[in-house]
Amino acid sequence: MNKSLLIAFLFIQNILFAQFSERNLSSEKWQFKNTKDKQWLPAKVPGTVHLDLMTNKLIPDPFKDENEKKVQWIEDEDWDYQTSFKVSSKELEYSNIDLVFNGLDTFSEIYLNGKLLRKTDNMFRTWEIPVKQNLKIGDNIVEVRFKSAINTGKELAKKVPFTMPETPRSFVRKAQYQFGWDWGPRLVTAGIWKDVRLEFWNNAKVNNVQVQQKKLTDTLAEVSFNMKVFADEDGEYFTRFNLNRGMHRFHLKKGSNTIVLPYKIKDPKIWQPNGRGEPDRYTTKITLYKKGGKFIRDINVTYGLKNVELIQEKDEKGKTFYFKVNGNPLYIKGTNWIPADSFSPRITKEKYQRLIKAAKEANMNMIRIWGGGIYEDEEFYKACDENGILVWQDFMFAGSFYPADEQFLNNVKEEVKDQVNRLQNHPSIALWCGNNEIDEAIVNWGYQKQFKYSKNDSLQVWKDYKKLFHEVIPNTLKENLTPDKNIYWPSSPSIGWGHKKSLTEGDSHYWGVWWGEQPFEIYNEKVGRFMSEYGFQGMPTLGTSKTMFSGVPDLNLQNSTIKAHEKHARGWEIINEYMKRDYKIPTDFVKYNYVSQLLQARGMQIAMEAHRRAKPYNMGTLYWQLNDCWPVVSWSSIDYLGNWKAFHYQVKRSFEPVLLSMAEKDKTYDIFIINDLLKEITINAKFELVDFEGRQIWKSNKMKKIDGNISENIFSINKSELSQFDLSKAFLKITSNNDSTKLEKLFFLVKPKDLKLSKPNLTIKKISPTEIEVSTDVLAKDVYLIGDTHFSDNFFDLLPNTSKRITLSKSFDKVEVMSLIDALIE
Repeated sequence: MNKSLLIAFLFIQNILFAQFSERNLSSEKWQFKNTKDKQWLPAKVPGTVHLDLMTNKLIPDPFKDENEKKVQWIEDEDWDYQTSFKVSSKELEYSNIDLVFNGLDTFSEIYLNGKLLRKTDNMFRTWEIPVKQNLKIGDNIVEVRFKSAINTGKELAKKVPFTMPETPRSFVRKAQYQFGWDWGPRLVTAGIWKDVRLEFWNNAKVNNVQVQQKKLTDTLAEVSFNMKVFADEDGEYFTRFNLNRGMHRFHLKKGSNTIVLPYKIKDPKIWQPNGRGEPDRYTTKITLYKKGGKFIRDINVTYGLKNVELIQEKDEKGKTFYFKVNGNPLYIKGTNWIPADSFSPRITKEKYQRLIKAAKEANMNMIRIWGGGIYEDEEFYKACDENGILVWQDFMFAGSFYPADEQFLNNVKEEVKDQVNRLQNHPSIALWCGNNEIDEAIVNWGYQKQFKYSKNDSLQVWKDYKKLFHEVIPNTLKENLTPDKNIYWPSSPSIGWGHKKSLTEGDSHYWGVWWGEQPFEIYNEKVGRFMSEYGFQGMPTLGTSKTMFSGVPDLNLQNSTIKAHEKHARGWEIINEYMKRDYKIPTDFVKYNYVSQLLQARGMQIAMEAHRRAKPYNMGTLYWQLNDCWPVVSWSSIDYLGNWKAFHYQVKRSFEPVLLSMAEKDKTYDIFIINDLLKEITINAKFELVDFEGRQIWKSNKMKKIDGNISENIFSINKSELSQFDLSKAFLKITSNNDSTKLEKLFFLVKPKDLKLSKPNLTIKKISPTEIEVSTDVLAKDVYLIGDTHFSDNFFDLLPNTSKRITLSKSFDKVEVMSLIDALIE
């Protein structure tokens, strides 16, 4: 049989004799009700009870006004969901039928035609139940009865002889942020939060395909596809790659089997992180047949080829902590991720893509998924794969103590297996981390004293911690991951930020700024080996602030709705204290909103650039945080509606692959070049002190070759050289146009509130429906464009007698503009 005939034959076989089929039950007509009620109401799956109550107009939108307070009763109630679906006689002919729930939140009982099939206790697990014997031709009813996670958690807490912090959330395997955080509301959900399906199969079922990378060079990649197959009886099977390549024959025994299928790729394309090349991926189709040519099913496996190492080596200052990717040290530039909505089922694919693309546009190469949220949807990891964004994946434990009884540990073990099997083939995954801030919570947060622990209680907490994060999780990873994908870090941070050692090894969460109320300038001193958390709050954009209201927005800083959308107990007080140090505090809401964004961006610029200047001592900076789960004053650089705050525009500038940065010392201004490229560049730098009208009043030059992947101090300016000038009326401008690298950066040598700015004559000219030109006569500091569109640049400085073209994401007729002088003058 020739090749074409074989392909045609197998294609017809697939259609006529398919041994696997599935149906999505999410699209059926679901209903829900309070267990106390009799009336069923329409529901949506995937979804949550809060969304269903909103759709049925039984509760107000908790994101608006102060409605969050009005919906707290929901968490104490039990909720029932059900649907009816038909099964045909043809479907019942399959030997095996499984009912699969990809996500149930959280404590539930599953019934089919009145029979209890399974109890669930973990939001993060997949629940797969054989149901052939429970189905009937015609109508079938599946019902899921949810118990209150709050009440169940309280009952579980009674089994522990001492008080656990954050009870009851520590006892429930559920998204921890739902219980409220200092950036998020308390909205403890219940419901069928992921898809439901029926799987029909004969002979054998493929449960998982693990891609193991065994060898990778420029000329050859050797991988194996490790298939986990469940067979309902002994038999002979074979597979083909991409329909007609690489046939493998093997015997399956009844029950679980693991089949190893070797595969070679000549001249492989390697997945590269953003800034290092293209994130190339492969998709291989594996077709499984039973002896005699009986088609079982096709499995498409998408993966990338890469090498990632976490390098920790002792040196004279402590111990390194950096990632080597495809043979080269990679300076990590990125952020922390929280769930993009308090109700995660309504996060769209488009929102995931938009946020990850915004990270790429801002020159990032890593995102840390914070341990108090969820293991994200496939679309998140797909977007990271496509955009070259590495993922630091926390397991879902955050900021508390957790039990370690046998039932809890077994539950966690199954959770880890489910998530690792689902995610491990994504080339974006770089590291698995046990938890967020639990080591630090035990050592530094004083819970033991607060809850009057005995010595034995404290010892038990530490014993439970070690059991969960140093035994159960890493052992489960070892059992389910191949060595090329098993990089594990028990806790982030490894050492609390109050300890000196936190800056000499491991990863650091530095919160001396904000929590410690230290000045922004302390970031120049507190630089660790890898900064995995630090941050400062700023307000969301004006457009997002307006959505806090159900009616006409009252944009007033004293408005109770505005105040309610700041979840940190001292948030406003801390923002004002820092604002007073660097700016004048406006009373007008629009101006205050603007300055709060500038303040956040200023603080984070100091931090990000201090970290990058310290390369290679420091090899990573992940700020807190990229996004929001509702409209709120927070640490995010992108607000809930996806609008870039001033901070995100600054991230893009501070994460440029070649960066000019300045460190102010007692007697000098030290100018650094940070080069993240792997190639040498030549810098022909021109240094100018320029007044606000554009006149040059001092100058100097420097030409230097800069090695690849390095930070170097290229020039120091003695402060005495500039002391004759009024630095409140001038700025340092540095430019370099050598090679293909064009650099320009402005440095202001006094605090923003001390600048003696002139009022610029800012004009906006429309070039096209989606392009404008902004021009000025004198220096325009922190130009702020306001409009219902995304601007390609914003919150930028515009030089005297210059213009700048800005692209708009959509046509918008009215664009307003202001600059810092407008906010400094009330």
